[in-house]
Amino acid sequence: MPEGHTLHRLAGELTRAFGGRTVAVSSPQGRFADAAALLDGEKLVDAQAWGKHLFVEFAGERFVHIHLGLIGGMDVRTDVDPDVGVPPPVGQVRLRIATTDEPDGPDGGALALADLRGAITCALVTAEQRAATLARSGPDPIRADADPDRAWHRIRRSNRTIGALLMDQGVLAGVGNVYRAEVLFRNRLHPLRPGTTLRVGQWQAIWSDLVVLMAEGVVSGRIDTVRPEHTPEAMGRPPRRDDHGGEVYVYRRTGLPCLVCGRRVSTAVLEGRNLFWCSRCQPVFRSRAVG
Repeated sequence: MPEGHTLHRLAGELTRAFGGRTVAVSSPQGRFADAAALLDGEKLVDAQAWGKHLFVEFAGERFVHIHLGLIGGMDVRTDVDPDVGVPPPVGQVRLRIATTDEPDGPDGGALALADLRGAITCALVTAEQRAATLARSGPDPIRADADPDRAWHRIRRSNRTIGALLMDQGVLAGVGNVYRAEVLFRNRLHPLRPGTTLRVGQWQAIWSDLVVLMAEGVVSGRIDTVRPEHTPEAMGRPPRRDDHGGEVYVYRRTGLPCLVCGRRVSTAVLEGRNLFWCSRCQPVFRSRAVG
């Protein structure tokens, strides 16, 4: 499932391609046809992400709420030749957005086009419905208006594991399996440690780490979490080969040696998702309380 940086990156692409422009909106697949007819020929204001939710705003405080889910994706193009015209849709395109006023576009005379496929949510919502969705979501480390204390108040009172809490979108928005595994490794925290045992300084370190790592992901389009001394160049090792891309410490490295201590990376399943950690760098938490 795409993590938060992917949605923020997509929001930026959509805003740059369509923000302030009159657009054609359609649903070649047909499942969004009624809503698309209401938006066709209207001005697209901008697009913003909150965690794994994407909201594309149109004039009149109307929003297309998109959640990509496990297999969804949205392709944005800004190089469509107006002499050739917008190409026919390929596959099951739920939502298509295209420019109609190419002369003032960001790429001169080129047309812009965005096709959404496979999303679990694509719905036209009001400002009130958008606000209700955001109220149910935790703070997003990528957003400048995020309040990390909202997440901390829930974490410090919960007996659930920190590994589960970081993936709970009602606690913290936008963090997926990769960032979960990597931020816990970087902060030497075992994923099965209960939230109630964390100290506020440990939470602040996790949050600060996520703010930096996820912002870098927006820019690069990939997740890189290793420190300079652990890059392939610094260690003289081959770069990682994985569909997810990026240099990581433990994510999907089961059985491989830890880049820091050499112990083999461990894995387990927690609430239906795979955990990855180093048992030496992330030791099991032992309470110092005396019973």
